[in-house]
Amino acid sequence: MNGTEITESGRLRGPLLPLALATFAVGTDAFVIAGLLPAIAADLDVGLPAAGQLVTVFALTLAVAAPVLGWLSSPLDRRKALQLALIVFVVGNVVTALSPSYPLAWLARILTALGAATITATASSAAVAITPPERRGRAMALVIGGLTLSTALGMPLGNLIGGVDWRLTLWAVAALGVVAAIGITVALPRVALPPTTLTARLAPLRRPKVLAVLVVTLLVMAGHYTVYTYLAAVTEGATGSFPQAITMVLFVWGAGVLFGNFLAGRLADSLPGRGLALAALTGGTVLLVISPLTVSHLVVACVWAAIWGATDGMVSVVQQHRLVGLAPASAPVLLGLNSSAIYLGVAMGGGLGGLAQDWLPVTVLGVPAAVLAFLATTVTLAERRADTTQSSLSAAERVRTPGRRTVRRDQV
Repeated sequence: MNGTEITESGRLRGPLLPLALATFAVGTDAFVIAGLLPAIAADLDVGLPAAGQLVTVFALTLAVAAPVLGWLSSPLDRRKALQLALIVFVVGNVVTALSPSYPLAWLARILTALGAATITATASSAAVAITPPERRGRAMALVIGGLTLSTALGMPLGNLIGGVDWRLTLWAVAALGVVAAIGITVALPRVALPPTTLTARLAPLRRPKVLAVLVVTLLVMAGHYTVYTYLAAVTEGATGSFPQAITMVLFVWGAGVLFGNFLAGRLADSLPGRGLALAALTGGTVLLVISPLTVSHLVVACVWAAIWGATDGMVSVVQQHRLVGLAPASAPVLLGLNSSAIYLGVAMGGGLGGLAQDWLPVTVLGVPAAVLAFLATTVTLAERRADTTQSSLSAAERVRTPGRRTVRRDQV
């Protein structure tokens, strides 16, 4: 069954919804642990820094494993690959929830990350495979929207459940994985990728455009998460008198990201991806620069967070859409690499934000963050200028050799 057949039968959304649920589970699992660290540290009898390594090992394992597992799973049809990945993901969360000791919990987080690494890239590649090109952006936006929604709803709900017992949160995430697996088994058709060699799949990595897109993803995620990781502290001046106000700020940020996802999904199907990327990157850079001016009033902070979140959501969709457009046959590997860039950027942003506070007030973290976002914008702009220059040179070459072109036409 191909994407056109699914669309014509009116059942495109059905297969995409369990894919979105799978990415929602992964996103919730990736980020909710940070809010549960004090309870985990006390329960497992370790210090808070040691408990924090559960977050670090998960992120690093996911970043390293995503492209490797994306390649290893590429011979499998997308449904089977997702079923296996969700089994690993669910087992990892169950083992973590049952862990009586820190070492076992640490190993369980590695196992969970191996499943999560496969889910993120495989869900996106499955969405691409079952969707016709003219609807690809919207399909990817829906799947990525699951990951986005986890930041707006999954994290607060997970922390709420974790307030009773941190282990319950992991049981809840495991349950989401089970429901996603059932939905994928029922709704997703068998999707076999075209057979190809490892050399052919890795060939796009030799293309400067592909590397540029991945570098941009890394830089912009590092910039955005330099601020987002410490958003509670950054906006404390606006939220200090309202104990639940930070939840509001986080929610409107997540709502903005979700809106940006779907807006970019629609626009990417009809507009040049690089132009959309430049617009979102430029907007995000400006919003990071002005962030110190927005943190003293709750309404202003919420409006700023919503718009900033929209730029972040747009970038996530556009970058994946650009990668798939550059090399559709290598989508599993490239989307795995993009997942690696995202999570490495998240880890870098958290680390850089922490270091920056040694020499900057937390309220101005948007300034170094904007530098990283500006570098991402510059790389994208340089890529466009390189294309323009190459096109001009090609046109000049055709003008200088008209006779050769005439001979070729005659031969054809």
